[in-house]
Amino acid sequence: MADGFTKRHGLKCLVYAEHHDTIQTAIQREKNIKHWPRAWKVRLILDSNPDWNDLYDQWT
Repeated sequence: MADGFTKRHGLKCLVYAEHHDTIQTAIQREKNIKHWPRAWKVRLILDSNPDWNDLYDQWT
């Protein structure tokens, strides 16, 4: 629908999300995770969403 990260990368579903009390903590967490190896990111998803279900409806 709109230009941006999801359109450029062809993303179709939300499989992981975190809630943060402030935008600053959310941005810092995103920056930290961005530098993790892919295996760590996959483990993070599997720990909270082992079936890789689409979480979009739960977060909107």
